Amino acid sequence: MRNAHAPAGNLTGGFNLAVAVAVLAGLLLWSHGQASAAPKAKLWERWTAHDQSATDQIDHGAWDRFLRTYIRPNGSGLNLVAYSEVTAQDRRALEAYLGALAATPISRFNRAEQMAYWVNLYNALTVKVILDHYPVEGIRKISISPGLFSVGPWDKKLIRIEGEELTLNDIEHRILRPIWRDPRIHYAVNCASISCPNLMTMAFTGANVDELLTAGARDYINSPRGVTVRNGRLYVSSIYDWFEDDFGGTDAGVIAHLRQYASPELGAKLARITRVSGDDYNWDLNGVRAVEAARARRVYDRGFGGGGS
Repeated sequence: MRNAHAPAGNLTGGFNLAVAVAVLAGLLLWSHGQASAAPKAKLWERWTAHDQSATDQIDHGAWDRFLRTYIRPNGSGLNLVAYSEVTAQDRRALEAYLGALAATPISRFNRAEQMAYWVNLYNALTVKVILDHYPVEGIRKISISPGLFSVGPWDKKLIRIEGEELTLNDIEHRILRPIWRDPRIHYAVNCASISCPNLMTMAFTGANVDELLTAGARDYINSPRGVTVRNGRLYVSSIYDWFEDDFGGTDAGVIAHLRQYASPELGAKLARITRVSGDDYNWDLNGVRAVEAARARRVYDRGFGGGGS
């Protein structure tokens, strides 16, 4: 006799296969998208409010102390974070600092104070996310964002500011980039990865924000994590591909931006180059222990970009 449940079983098997194929296709599409796209700058109008005549200053002293305590320059231009050494007391201090930022009526401040605020908020939140999930190989392993194919923490609501819940992507792509339209922002926000521009050893403030943005640009562009010229060919960080529109929208625009902050030696090389030959990005964690382990595996110093944070 024919099994009465056979058709249903075959249907279930076919459904499961279809689901598996759909999931695999989704992962492949996501992987391609990650390699070729990044969030566009899309203004969140609500955050354009400011008072340019305001003279009040925001206290970033707690974040400054954290950075000076736990950032470890490694001698080759890379600032590492001693995540494993952060004490319970300093974690509480970091949380208190974020609480103070959350309670700040940021719309009442001038533009310089606001930029410093948003950069520090982004970086402090990122460090907190790493600490909350430490030890971890890299920030992309922290898949707390909503969505079936989400990777990383960037779309997770992490903090409430002036009644609005915000994600890291909101801060970078809906506030910082579209309001200021300054490509140097990419050298200020830190994604806790080897190939990311350095997390500074001091906090941004309204008084030093312009100086630190320029210092960050020069530091990154003149490091092999940002730019490398080999045999007359230009290889860059994938930041310049993902956010090419912020750097002029073309290879020529990217090169012009690089030359603006390049050392004389690098500038001379760039003067003879008209196109970008390739890009790379290392998503490994920018932690002291992580880099020490990578060096032991002979991964960290294996060439431009260090591999793939």
